[in-house]
Amino acid sequence: MTGSAMFKAVPAMALMLAAAVPAASLAADVRPVAKLGFDFGGDNLVTAQFSNGSSESIKANELLYLGGGASIITDSKDIEVEVTLSYKFKNISATNGDIKWTRFPLEALVFYRMPKFRLGGGLTYHLGPKLSGSGIASNINGNFDDSLGLVLQADYLITQKASVGARYTSLKYKIGGTSVDASGVGITAGYRF
Repeated sequence: MTGSAMFKAVPAMALMLAAAVPAASLAADVRPVAKLGFDFGGDNLVTAQFSNGSSESIKANELLYLGGGASIITDSKDIEVEVTLSYKFKNISATNGDIKWTRFPLEALVFYRMPKFRLGGGLTYHLGPKLSGSGIASNINGNFDDSLGLVLQADYLITQKASVGARYTSLKYKIGGTSVDASGVGITAGYRF
């Protein structure tokens, strides 16, 4: 994650937050939030062949992410803004080498809250996307450009603090002159402290 990439992302996120939270609702409830999820889909980045004949692939939108940030609910309790930074990764491990796909999604999402659901979307900015290998896969190394995309998300509110849901991400990565589709679907869970 470079300083210049963060410098590019912060103004876009700030503008979105300013537009999302009306000036009239200065009495907002701000709390920390934690989230985790699994995303699926996107173009195939790499496939590892194992000696037993099996194989495993890494797709551009995969797999696990863990993150945290802030949740802001307006005084009217029907609009929520969530800003988070996560670590997203997928690994393929073998006795003679590993392949890792990592990045840091910075997200600013705006939700309309109902008693048992919240629906929304917003921006995602992926910092430092990197594909790297070790051992027999040490020739696999690629630093992708930071990328801006969109997220749509629908959550069921288990309680007013805990949620589970589904999401769709629309995103493309670039490396050199090549574009890679990183769009896909996922499942997510969050907790507002």
